[in-house]
Amino acid sequence: MPPSKRLSHTASGGVLQRGRSSAGTCRLPVVLLLFLSILAPLLFLAGRSVHAPIYTGFIQPLVGLSPQEPTYRFLFSSFDQKGVSNLSSKEILDWKEQPAVQQLKSILTKEIIDSIVASRDEFGPWSLDFFRKNHGSPSWQIDGLDNSMQFNATAVDAIQTVSSAQLKTSQGTSEYDASSHSSPFKDKGVKNESAEHQLLVSPAKLARRQLREKRREKRVKELIQLDNETLLKLENAAIERSKYVDSAILGKYSIWRRDNDNENSDSTVRLMRDQMIMAKVYSFVAKSKNNHKLYLELLNRLKESQRALGEANADGDLPHYAPEKIKLMGQALSKSREVLYDCRTITERLRLMLQSTEEQVRSLKKQSTFLSQLAAKTVPNGIHCLSMRLTVAYHLLPSEKRIFPKSENLENPNLFHYALFSDNVLAASVVVNSTVMNAKEAEKHVFHLVTDKLNFGAMKMWFLLNPPGKATIHVENVDDFKWLNSSYCPVLRQLESAAMREYYFRADQHSSLSASSSNLKYRNPKYLSMLNHLRFYLPQVYPKLDKILFLDDDIVVQKDLTKLWSIDLKGNVNGAVETCGQSFHRFDKYLNFSNPHIARNFDPNACGWAYGMNIFDLKEWKKRDITGIYHKWQNMNEERVLWKLGTLPPGLLTFYKLTYPLDKSWHVLGLGYNPSIDRSEIENAAVIHYNGNMKPWLELAMNKYRHFWSKYIKYDHPHIRSCSFRQ
Repeated sequence: MPPSKRLSHTASGGVLQRGRSSAGTCRLPVVLLLFLSILAPLLFLAGRSVHAPIYTGFIQPLVGLSPQEPTYRFLFSSFDQKGVSNLSSKEILDWKEQPAVQQLKSILTKEIIDSIVASRDEFGPWSLDFFRKNHGSPSWQIDGLDNSMQFNATAVDAIQTVSSAQLKTSQGTSEYDASSHSSPFKDKGVKNESAEHQLLVSPAKLARRQLREKRREKRVKELIQLDNETLLKLENAAIERSKYVDSAILGKYSIWRRDNDNENSDSTVRLMRDQMIMAKVYSFVAKSKNNHKLYLELLNRLKESQRALGEANADGDLPHYAPEKIKLMGQALSKSREVLYDCRTITERLRLMLQSTEEQVRSLKKQSTFLSQLAAKTVPNGIHCLSMRLTVAYHLLPSEKRIFPKSENLENPNLFHYALFSDNVLAASVVVNSTVMNAKEAEKHVFHLVTDKLNFGAMKMWFLLNPPGKATIHVENVDDFKWLNSSYCPVLRQLESAAMREYYFRADQHSSLSASSSNLKYRNPKYLSMLNHLRFYLPQVYPKLDKILFLDDDIVVQKDLTKLWSIDLKGNVNGAVETCGQSFHRFDKYLNFSNPHIARNFDPNACGWAYGMNIFDLKEWKKRDITGIYHKWQNMNEERVLWKLGTLPPGLLTFYKLTYPLDKSWHVLGLGYNPSIDRSEIENAAVIHYNGNMKPWLELAMNKYRHFWSKYIKYDHPHIRSCSFRQ
């Protein structure tokens, strides 16, 4: 029995022992699992906290490491504490980190690492987003400079700055401490209660700050320079624009505003006139349809608008209450359109108004033409006053003092002779004065003046009181030429005829003006005077002269004219400046080519020429019997079927193919009607001619041309001063 018990005990103990051994074996994996799951992460985190991460975005593009890897943190902690030179193989945690460390050693120097650390202290950890946001501004880029060149230059400057900063630091700490105390950059999480707790500024940090300040200053200078260049461009543009600004625009506070581009803005005036036209139309329709209430309302609005518009031609002339009247008129027209609008009736009424307006315009044009002709041919008060005073003085003068000196020069063919036929004392004085003042040898110039009986005493007295220097002058009365009578001169005979008197002096003058306004310019008193036709009798007036220069009394001489006598006219009689540069100065504009005598003998496209300054060869004149040719055509035109009245058309016929064209600079025309003559052309001309209605002695004269004429008038002369001439 005992053996059996022992066996049983042993067996049971063996079983028990195996059970314990099996239980111990099962506990070991559990312990290891707990250790790995709890203690290992704690150890890992503790080891990670030893080294702080630095600039988690700066080295990644260089070595391709992730900021979360231990190698990345290890490298930057090593840089921060010891630099690249302190890295050793025993500090490397992984074999993968060795190539990265070697690459960083070859790339980064100690100065660059210090600069990186200084930037970290100021701005915190770097990243690509931080760099793009804070260093990608185009204002920090210099135009025209390559990026690589900028980077290299910046790097060199940074290294030089760091070196100088380190050198200063090694010499002493006093300046270093002062600069550190003056630094405005401090850690946000630290509260400095005393100077001991302030962060010290490293040399690299100071160098980077200085580099940044230099770049800012450089950029500011560039921006200032660009601002100056831009300002200069704006000033130049303003100067160029000011050259084309019309200085005549007055009364506007700013001519640069686009609103004032049109100096006579009249949009509101035109709106009011349009409203008034429609009000007249609707008032007529309202009256025809017995709508008296609306008719009276339109009439009232029409009167108010007319009163507001008045004589205004521009918006600035309208009264302040004009917009209110426009509004009320618009309301009345809107009401009328709703009640009275009929397309056919409105159209018919507008057509009638248009026809009536056209008739009024034609009538006003005729009146304007007549008045302009009348104003051009009237004698101003000043000239009339001067003529009367001189006439009285002449008749009070003894007969022995009425003789001009140097009478022996009057028939000397070797001198320069001028013919001037005028009844205007002031105009004749300007012609003589301007010629003498611009002559090189005034003593060789002889002036032959012819005037009418009314102005003979005044003309003679003026030049007796104001002799033309060394020149010779002689004044004659056209009525003293006894050979110039109606039996010899066709013009005188025609002027004495009943038909001509009827043409000039008919009783129904007003109706005739309306019926034939095209003839108004020819109903001119000057055509009744033989002074205007005396130019066709020069050889008879001056029989002993060979050449003579004919001048009108509305010209001004600006240069010496003696060279005209030396021009070879090549067998022609008349030397004149042609005027066919414009189509209306050809023969067909002066002559009636529907007449067979004109059409058969003349070319309608032949070039015209101008009276006013003409050099005549009197020898050729006599040889070709120019006066006889003139008489022939004048007799044929007794009924005015070949040309209208005047002296230029018969002159074109008489001197046809006998006119030598002079250079245009000898004679510039148009100052009496053309406001757009080039100033240089006027100043370079030998003679300027105020042909047209705007004579320089009239109020109608253009001010821009008047001074060329008025500078030859002696305004300080007692007679001129007493007659109150306008300067």
